[in-house]
Amino acid sequence: MRQRVGFVPLSPQQPLYRMGRAGIVWSATIADRGGICLSRATPELPRTLGTLRHSSFSEAKLANRSVKDELRGNLICKIQRGEPLFPGIIGFDDTVVPQVVNAILSRHNFILLGLRGQAKTRLIRMLTAFLDDVTPYVEGCEIHDSPYRPICRRCRGLLAEMGDETPIGWLHREQRYVEKLATPDVTIADMIGDIDPIKAARRGQDISDELTVHYGLLPRANRGIFAINELPDLAGKIQVGLFNIMQEGDVQIKGYPVRLPLDLMLVFTANPEDYTARGKIITPLKDRIGSEIRTHYPAVLDQGIAITEQEAWLDRPSPIEVRVPDYIKEVVEQLAFLAREDKRIDKRSGVSQRLPISALENVVSNAERRALKAKEAMAVPRMLDLYSALPAITGKLELEYEGELKGGDTVARELIRSAVGKIYDHYFEGANVGQIIQWFDLGGSLKLDENVDSPSMVKQLGGIQGLMEKTKALGLTSNEPDAVRASAAEFVLEGLYAHRRISRSEERGFAAEEKKREPREEGKGERPNFRRQYN
Repeated sequence: MRQRVGFVPLSPQQPLYRMGRAGIVWSATIADRGGICLSRATPELPRTLGTLRHSSFSEAKLANRSVKDELRGNLICKIQRGEPLFPGIIGFDDTVVPQVVNAILSRHNFILLGLRGQAKTRLIRMLTAFLDDVTPYVEGCEIHDSPYRPICRRCRGLLAEMGDETPIGWLHREQRYVEKLATPDVTIADMIGDIDPIKAARRGQDISDELTVHYGLLPRANRGIFAINELPDLAGKIQVGLFNIMQEGDVQIKGYPVRLPLDLMLVFTANPEDYTARGKIITPLKDRIGSEIRTHYPAVLDQGIAITEQEAWLDRPSPIEVRVPDYIKEVVEQLAFLAREDKRIDKRSGVSQRLPISALENVVSNAERRALKAKEAMAVPRMLDLYSALPAITGKLELEYEGELKGGDTVARELIRSAVGKIYDHYFEGANVGQIIQWFDLGGSLKLDENVDSPSMVKQLGGIQGLMEKTKALGLTSNEPDAVRASAAEFVLEGLYAHRRISRSEERGFAAEEKKREPREEGKGERPNFRRQYN
């Protein structure tokens, strides 16, 4: 079901608000209230301007407090209490997070520059945690005007007419975040607003009257956070409109000047190359963005694995037990690390962290499908399942010309082989695998079927001398289930293949590596082409 903008998804038993600092605590739940609309006034909070003035939301506290002051104050409280600032964001603690904190403390509008899949959007959506739980506004106002300092004509007229009886509504913090993906077809009407001739006709007002304006996304984000993803994709005309809002607090709609001193925190995201390209961003707008913060991919493998484990759908409801060995997770993550360094892949586009997440989900699903067909009680991914996850890999690789010549499937297979080789070295560097190689050199071969059950596969693999003993390096004990042992033994064989110690056909047939013939030196080992001549 599509979530409506302005409504917060809460469970029926979740308390509506908690406001310890304001002295008001709600214990009622949505179930008790029968599904209250969060933007409407309720008996627990002040419902009129008069009662609001004598509550914890008094004019002295809120009148001169901007959104940036609010974010700064709540952030300071979290830092003093030692609370995690961005829970779930891994790998940014010493790089990105301190810079974001500095930008908020400095009351800056800021931009996050980074490639795809670097948690930019996720991070800016978490900024709502630094807003108050609820905030009052003039009920019915499209731009959620402050009851103490209204900026729209409708609210100013309402306060002048009703005074302390002016109705007050309440906004939850999640309702104060508005996000827009920038595209070239975005118009001023979408972002700022437009004249509504129907509204003018119904009210009998002049079309130049401010009351005939239908406000866009930016004014509707007033007293909140407005985020724009992929800022360079906005047309220059729209960027000028943003600049006017940030600098002057006014806009022009259909040639009519409208004074809108909006109270906003503006946050942007962009690709670094697009942002720095000449002509993509108008210079005055770039100059008004207070902080420019660079994001990055995980710096080390452990961070990448932690992110993938957190985001991938591994703890799934299933009639069988699913167990993912550590070396499988490491190979999948190493694949992404290698792809980011590969010259055949476009570095300007990057390799999203969604690649290992999607790949690991596909790997687990293939193992689950095999176990269900074989009626086994446990599903353990094997190396062959990595190749079944190619659809989750190739779609996330933007190839350069050299990569296009080879094809995405071939590039992905080579990356898998390289990743297996690196993780194999981590476990088996310096290990003596001579017995295994000798078994193949003496004519042994093994063809592994993707759909064979684990006991049958263990029986096949057990025939290779010394193979099952090597699985102890992976942490296996003698009483491990067959599915675990089969996966570990195949990893050993795949690692030997990655280092070209044995060969493997596309049909999963392992055999001895073909010995390359050494080229003979000219004039040695051959009979000279000599013919006696008779005169």
